[in-house]
Amino acid sequence: MFLKKTIVGANVVAAMVSFANSAAALPYDYEIGLQPAASPVMEQIENFHTLLLYIIVSICAFVLALLVWIILRYNGRTNPAPSRTQHNTLLEVAWTIIPVVILVIIAIPSFKLLYYEADIPKVDVRITAIGKQWFWTYQYPADGNFQFDSVGLSDTAARAVGEPRLLGVDNKIVVPVNKVVEVVTTGADVIHSWALPEMGVKMDAIPGRLNHTWFKATRTGTFYGQCSELCGSRHAYMPIEVKVVTEAEYAQWLVVAKKKYAAIDNGTTTRLAAQ
Repeated sequence: MFLKKTIVGANVVAAMVSFANSAAALPYDYEIGLQPAASPVMEQIENFHTLLLYIIVSICAFVLALLVWIILRYNGRTNPAPSRTQHNTLLEVAWTIIPVVILVIIAIPSFKLLYYEADIPKVDVRITAIGKQWFWTYQYPADGNFQFDSVGLSDTAARAVGEPRLLGVDNKIVVPVNKVVEVVTTGADVIHSWALPEMGVKMDAIPGRLNHTWFKATRTGTFYGQCSELCGSRHAYMPIEVKVVTEAEYAQWLVVAKKKYAAIDNGTTTRLAAQ
């Protein structure tokens, strides 16, 4: 009996944690920060964002203090005889060198982050995301060679299954936790963009071109994104939903998915995606 209660309690806790992770991915009123990081890339983006915030706030505070000091020190009442100084070499050197130093401080971590995003590690799972007006088609060329369409839920359907409005889909992507997932994006009609904020991913899906990006989820849960390139009248209705599960759950899902979804019928796409 004790074992049974323990198992039930563990399941409840796991469900609560999963719900909390999913809820954290949703926007809320007066949100000013980034969504919680769920991948190494997003963690570095957050660190870079924090650095920029400190620099910007410091500059704004310095400029404000300088303006207040000038107003108090050099107004007509306290300084009736205006200064006739027209040139200050030290000051001009300072306001040239200091911005250069600040830009270098910003550039170094910026370049490191760009290279980190572009350098894809050894891939564990490869997914092809094909943008269409107005839904996504996903292919798993290596893990089962199947594909399926992912269409945004209507408001009624979203309420019925407890999904957030304009973010839930009928067929979601499933990936394993702590595994490198490569996403190959392309477009079937116009330019789309595959964006998943908590993973730090945003990659254009361009017709006739294959773009590569990646993420590595550090926790399980459900994560939401949207097409981030204006692609037509229903641009706002092609969401992205990714469910991150354990390796065992992913293996079980693959067994079901191979039976549920159609096999990839375009060998060219499969070969290109594997490159």
